[in-house]
Amino acid sequence: MAETRTGLRVLSWHVHGSWTTSFVRGPHTYLVPRLRGGGPWGLGRAGRDWPPNVREVALGEPLEVDVAVLQRPEEFALVEGWLGRRPGIDLPAVYVEHNTPREHAVTSRHPLAGQDAVPVVHVTHFNDLMWDNGDCPTQVIPHGVVDPGYRYTGMLSRTAVMINEPVRRGRITGTDLLPAFAEDGPVDVFGIGTDALGAPLTGVGDLATADLHTEVARRRVYLHTARWTSLGLSLIEAMLLGMPVVSLGTTEAFRAVPPEAGVVDTDVGRLREGVRAFLNDPDLARVTGKAARESALADFGIEKFLRAWDRLLTETFERTR
Repeated sequence: MAETRTGLRVLSWHVHGSWTTSFVRGPHTYLVPRLRGGGPWGLGRAGRDWPPNVREVALGEPLEVDVAVLQRPEEFALVEGWLGRRPGIDLPAVYVEHNTPREHAVTSRHPLAGQDAVPVVHVTHFNDLMWDNGDCPTQVIPHGVVDPGYRYTGMLSRTAVMINEPVRRGRITGTDLLPAFAEDGPVDVFGIGTDALGAPLTGVGDLATADLHTEVARRRVYLHTARWTSLGLSLIEAMLLGMPVVSLGTTEAFRAVPPEAGVVDTDVGRLREGVRAFLNDPDLARVTGKAARESALADFGIEKFLRAWDRLLTETFERTR
């Protein structure tokens, strides 16, 4: 049977699972490299429930590609060696920057700053502002998140946190701040490596997505303590679940959480006041959570995200071709 495909043939590695889960819901055929042992250069689907227009491809196999979506500097040489085509020159390509600058917040020069053949797509306006992009063309396509549906019950007067590897990442994710919030009520931390957390925190572990959403939404309030990440998709997911949120006012959080959706501040004391208010007032928590959901649907809806990416991929393919 002949293979059927839609739209463009888009080569993209599975680097950030949550972002890719949204990205591959577009109208194209998505070619995701895989290796027998998996790993960062060949995760493939990794068991994720992605639509049938996602095709795993063996790294190195003959492949027709219309446009490449690169996410790591090393992928430039890898693609050229594999396909014999240079990204941005004889292969249409864009580069997605998921992260904030690693070393210096203001003076870090982006790896692509010295060229103008491959545009950089930042996932937040904060990233675009803080990276030194040089003369490289940039644009911002904010996150789009698959709507898990309104699931909030808030039946447990507990605070939910979602952090992967909270011990290793430490101050970056604000893990050091969590014990103070535990003085105001129980704190349940969901994610990879949370079993390494001890009292006064409760590490729940890494749950399947559906179970994770259900369990998090049983908690009264969602707490986001990341000091220096791009914009945690977990924060947006919590808002979509219908949860009131309390967040450090760092990076892009102040744009993502309007006043009616929760509390955003750099004063930990004020954030603790916000957590206590929601824990002690279920009605306030419910009303605030509904406002958070409406805001997240408007700003981070999957259709808006996919339209922006479809437009960019099509324009890049037509321009470079």
